[in-house]
Amino acid sequence: MSATNANDRERHRFDVARLRRTMWLGLKSLWMHRLRSLLTVLGIVFGVCSVIAMLAIGEGASYEAQEQIAKLGSQNIILTSVKPPDDQKLSQSGRTSFVIQYGLTYRDLERLRNTIPGITIVVPSRIIRDYVWHINRRVDCEIVGTVPWYPEMRNHHVAAGRFFTMIDMETCASVCVLGAETVPVLFPFESPIGRDVRVGSHYYRVIGIMEPRGKIAQPDTAPGAPKPAVYQIFIPLETAKTRYGEVLIKRRTGSFEAEHIQLHEVTVRVHRRDRVLAVAEAVKELLERHHKKKDYEIVVPLELLRQAERTKQIFNIVLGSIAAISLLVGGIGIMNIMLATVTERTREIGIRRALGARRRDILTQFLIESVILSGTGGLLGVGLGITIPFLVTHFAGMRTVITFWSPLLAFGISAMVGIIFGLYPARRAALMDPVEALRHE
Repeated sequence: MSATNANDRERHRFDVARLRRTMWLGLKSLWMHRLRSLLTVLGIVFGVCSVIAMLAIGEGASYEAQEQIAKLGSQNIILTSVKPPDDQKLSQSGRTSFVIQYGLTYRDLERLRNTIPGITIVVPSRIIRDYVWHINRRVDCEIVGTVPWYPEMRNHHVAAGRFFTMIDMETCASVCVLGAETVPVLFPFESPIGRDVRVGSHYYRVIGIMEPRGKIAQPDTAPGAPKPAVYQIFIPLETAKTRYGEVLIKRRTGSFEAEHIQLHEVTVRVHRRDRVLAVAEAVKELLERHHKKKDYEIVVPLELLRQAERTKQIFNIVLGSIAAISLLVGGIGIMNIMLATVTERTREIGIRRALGARRRDILTQFLIESVILSGTGGLLGVGLGITIPFLVTHFAGMRTVITFWSPLLAFGISAMVGIIFGLYPARRAALMDPVEALRHE
C-alpha cells in the first residue's frame, strides 16, 4: 500500500514538473515575440475594457433616471392641469381677449377622496409665474402654493429652516420657503432665513430652504403643460388663493389672456404599492367622466420606474453585445496568431515529439500560451475598464456605476476566449505527424 502511495506521489510530482516546464516554454515563446504578443493582447484589453466601461456608464445613467423617478414616490399618482390646444377665441376686433377655464378643481379632489378607496393623502398645488425680488435682485420664479405635507409626499425635503405649518395655512401667513436654486440668485452673500422677499406688492418672510432638486423629477412635462421653472418658492395654499384668486391674467401688447384654473397639480398617495396601477385607472375613468375635454395629465411614477427598468435591461444587452463583439475580434486575433505560431514552430514540434513529448504536452503548451495572452489582456482590461468610469465621472460629470459582477464577467469571458480560440491551433499542433514535422523547412 505504501509503495503504491509512493508511486502516486512520484507520478504527481513528475506531472507537476512537466506542467511547469510546459508553462515555462510557453512564456519563453511569447517573450521571444514580444511585439506580436503585445498587439494580440491589446485586442483582449480593449474588449474587456469596453465591456466594463459601457456597462458602468449605462448602469449609471439608468440608476440616475430611476432615482429621480423614485423621488416622485412609487405610491404616488401625480395629476397636472394641461391647457387644451383648441381653447382660443378672437374678439370682434380681431384681438385675443378671452377667459379659458380648464384643469383640475376642488370638486375633483372631493370626488377622489370620497369615491376611490385606497387614497390616503392628497396634495393640491397652485403654480403662478411671477418675479420675486430682494432689494435690487430679481428672478422669474415659479410660486408654488401648496400644503404643509408637500415635502413628505413629494420626497423634496427642507435642507435648512422649516416648512410652513397648518397654523400658517389657516392664518394665510406671509411666509415662504425658497428652492435651493433660488437662494444663490437672491441671496448670494448671506443666509435668506429671516429675510424678506417681495412678489408684486406683497412681502414674504423666508422660513426655510428646500434641498436641491434632481434634473428629471418633474412631472409637468406633458404636451401643453408649462415647462418647469428652474427657480421656485413655496407659499401656503390658502395664502396663494387669497393673493392670486382663481383667475390668472397675462397681459400682452394689444391683448390679454385670462385663465380660470383652480389647481395646477394634485398628488395622490395610495396606501399600498400593489394597488397603485388599479387606483390610477380608477382616477383616469373618474376624470374622463367629469371633464368634457382632456385638460389634465396623469403621471404614475411606478409605471415610469418599471419602464426605466425595462429600458435598462435593453440598454445593458445592447451595450454588452457591442462590447462582446470587441472580445470576439480579440479572440479571432488570438486564433490567427496561434495558427501562425504553429506553422512557424512545426520543426520544433517534431523535435519535441521525437524526444518523447506526448500529444497532450504539445496541446497543453499551445493552450497555455493562448490562455496567458487572453488572461493578461483580461487583467489589463479590467484595470483600464475600472479606471475609465472614474475619469468619465470626474471630467464629464456623468454618473457611472461599476457593478461587482461586470469585471468578473468580463475577465471570465476573456479567459474563455483564450481557451475556445486557442483550442483549435493547439489541437492542430498536437495532431502533427512527428516525421513530417521533422522534414519541415
